[in-house]
Amino acid sequence: MQLIKRAVFLVCSALVFALPGVAWAQAYPTKAVHMIISFPPGSATDIVGRIVAQKLSEYWGQPVIAENRGGAGGTIASAIVAKAAPDGYTLLIDSSGHAVAPSFYAKLPYDVLKDFVEIAPFAGQPNVLVVAPGSKIKSVADVIAEAKANPGKINFASAGIGSGTHLNLEKFKLATGIDVTHIPYKGTPEVITDLLGGRVEYYFAPISAALSMIRDGKLRAIAVSSAKRSSSLPDVPTIAESGVPGFEFTLWFGLWGPAGMPANIVDKISKDVHRALADPGVRARLEKLGNDPMNMTPPQFSQFVHQEVKDYARMIKAAGIKPQ
Repeated sequence: MQLIKRAVFLVCSALVFALPGVAWAQAYPTKAVHMIISFPPGSATDIVGRIVAQKLSEYWGQPVIAENRGGAGGTIASAIVAKAAPDGYTLLIDSSGHAVAPSFYAKLPYDVLKDFVEIAPFAGQPNVLVVAPGSKIKSVADVIAEAKANPGKINFASAGIGSGTHLNLEKFKLATGIDVTHIPYKGTPEVITDLLGGRVEYYFAPISAALSMIRDGKLRAIAVSSAKRSSSLPDVPTIAESGVPGFEFTLWFGLWGPAGMPANIVDKISKDVHRALADPGVRARLEKLGNDPMNMTPPQFSQFVHQEVKDYARMIKAAGIKPQ
């Protein structure tokens, strides 16, 4: 009898300690949630992040304030969130550049693998190699030929050192053996302004940020970086199809919080993100912009990010890039 009483006591005690956490998760959020976006307005990270953030605001009945803090390959935004209170009210929307940062920067003000908790991925998309509409370049073969005829003289833009657009360029350089000059910008909108102004010749633009301009004839798409053609640009070949066998590069986006967030809050946010990504309206908007929604639990996303950090480290070492 004594053993039974003790077992009942232990079970009841566990419930008492567990219920506040459950109630907290059910109540969350009770005020505005700030989502810090790592790249400027109009960037792919911004576009995808705001689509998901808007739906989460509807679910939660609370404002989700999306704030752009672009620059330094997304590390400015990451540093803000790393130092935030781990209560779920300050979160980070970032791209695959988050997994690049440890290999690109010699002294980060945070540890990518220790100072954050992975909550959920949003989507992945190809980059699209674009030129100004008046460019004589029509194909990847033309790009390679021009670069080899003018080593070091062709300007390739990126959305910042360590960004996905930069890594796409570095992988392309390795695969083709070309020598071009890298011109880093703060984000995609600034790149496109200078691309149209003739100050840079090429850019691996995130498809969601460039698609409307491609369709309007303001940019010309040369090739997409994915393994297969994009349903949004079915007539545009892949880089692999265009004479660079096996080439593939995907830009992805996700949501992080500061380390130490309660597991039940992380789990709730993750489930709500998955619910948002499954929403027909959200899914249609993302797919229209060339995105493929991703679905992972927090542990799966954490494993994915850790592997991406390792893979990018190998790529950066192979490219001979020294930490900034």
